[in-house]
Amino acid sequence: MDSIEQKAGEERVQKMLIEPLMRRGLAKPSAVSKAQFEDMKADICKRLAYMTDANLAALEETVAANPGGKDKDRLPIGTVVLGYAADIQPPGDTASPLMRAVFRSPIGLEALRDGWSPELLGLIRRTRKWPNAFALTQAKKSADDRVRDLRRMEEAVASGLELSARDAEWRAHRLAALRKCEEIRDMAMRAEG
Repeated sequence: MDSIEQKAGEERVQKMLIEPLMRRGLAKPSAVSKAQFEDMKADICKRLAYMTDANLAALEETVAANPGGKDKDRLPIGTVVLGYAADIQPPGDTASPLMRAVFRSPIGLEALRDGWSPELLGLIRRTRKWPNAFALTQAKKSADDRVRDLRRMEEAVASGLELSARDAEWRAHRLAALRKCEEIRDMAMRAEG
């Protein structure tokens, strides 16, 4: 999602989610200040810019049916709204700010360079949090055989040998997974300017 699409998406979230919820009379959560509430709404718009119109409408209905506060008249906090959104339409790989941040960081650049980026992407998809040292070690370890197999196949192809159909299919799948990770990095770098 480029900056123009992001801005348009944020405006759609404002018009299709935030404004209808405010019209329904949902007030700011009591635990947040007015400034924090404005920041929370802006953050929701930013994070949900990837959602389709139909899914935003479904999210608006879900949030309206599950208001926060002891009197059930408050907009739920951002984390709750984002949780409902993820259930309705999980962010894609290219839509996730977390994935973009990881792949433009030294960790992501190392994973891309050393060939274990698909395992890193899988880790982020599963946990939806910044990978810690233990998780990174596990991702690298699970990639060892795949990295080695791809290197062996690349050497075979470079020397003119033909791969079996099974190996050729596996290689194509692995190369596509590596390209997807590179695209996420490239998208993050473009967004940075």
